[in-house]
Amino acid sequence: MEYLHTMVRISNLEQSLDFYCNKMGFVEVRRYENEKGRFTLIFLCAEGDAEAFKAGGAPALELTYNWDEHDYTGGRNFGHLAYRVDDIHAYCQHLMDNGVVINRPPRDGRMAFVKSPDGISFEILQRGDALPLCEPWVSMPNSGSW
Repeated sequence: MEYLHTMVRISNLEQSLDFYCNKMGFVEVRRYENEKGRFTLIFLCAEGDAEAFKAGGAPALELTYNWDEHDYTGGRNFGHLAYRVDDIHAYCQHLMDNGVVINRPPRDGRMAFVKSPDGISFEILQRGDALPLCEPWVSMPNSGSW
């Protein structure tokens, strides 16, 4: 397993970038804008980790700016922790066998979500290409929130 990023939602893009980059010293290493989904993802690293992130070897802080939502209460500004695994199907099966609910199954062979006992959301991502679609994942419904 490899730690990838922690995601937090932000309500003001410019104000947040000023805080994280200009004041805290983080460096923007990647940005993804999705017009259809109406969100922007900005990945930040500590200055010393920027080159390693670009080479695939350092974790990041993901800022998620939802264009139409700006009021986060009750911990909604914290999103998830993300980890990459070698075989998402085997990993999710191991979790299920040990009593963990798969909130968002890896139906696409690439991504799943689970929650800790305290409600912390974990995104599990497949290393490399998505695995072939297979049961029980393809027909497994979502459970709760993530």
